[in-house]
Amino acid sequence: MTLTVTDLTVARGGLPVLAGLSFSVEPGQVLVLRGANGIGKTTLLRTLAGLQPAVSGQIVMPEDQAAYASHADGVKAQLTVAENLAFWAEVHGQSVTEEIFAIFDLLDLRHRQAGTLSAGQKRRLGLARLGVIGRPILLLDEPTVSLDRFSVKLFADFIRDRHLATGGVAVIATHIDLGLEARELDLEPYRARPGDVTGSSDEAFL
Repeated sequence: MTLTVTDLTVARGGLPVLAGLSFSVEPGQVLVLRGANGIGKTTLLRTLAGLQPAVSGQIVMPEDQAAYASHADGVKAQLTVAENLAFWAEVHGQSVTEEIFAIFDLLDLRHRQAGTLSAGQKRRLGLARLGVIGRPILLLDEPTVSLDRFSVKLFADFIRDRHLATGGVAVIATHIDLGLEARELDLEPYRARPGDVTGSSDEAFL
């Protein structure tokens, strides 16, 4: 389940923000996007997810195999924790296992109405969706917002031990160290300039 990007240019508000991006992420790998606020991490992830068109270049991945998670939790406040996960699983033709509640420390919260959860609990519930939708390519924009250190570890363990271990792929925009064995891509060398959107070289990979 490989994600391949070739000579990609992406835009925000009609203006190119990143240009000349080329990379691939193989099964079992995670790519962490680095760069200053506003450089285009979210724009890149949204383009990879098909939520907006690329200016130019090519994105190759199996159809309908990627999931994008933004800062929003996607939680339905009127439903319980268990009902939220059941809803998302059904949308994607999957089922909810007991294991997912334990992975994200939701066992004691499963019958709580989502609207009564704390910000961190809602975030864990939002991330737990990733474990029930069956998508092997995860495109994640600052997934640990509102999480404490313990919950960040839960998320990192899920990515490492459940998602990557079964051949999944993850592209993550984050400013923190998740403790994952990952490639990092510094987006600064790919910042688009007026009249020059040809991008840079592989030197941005660390």
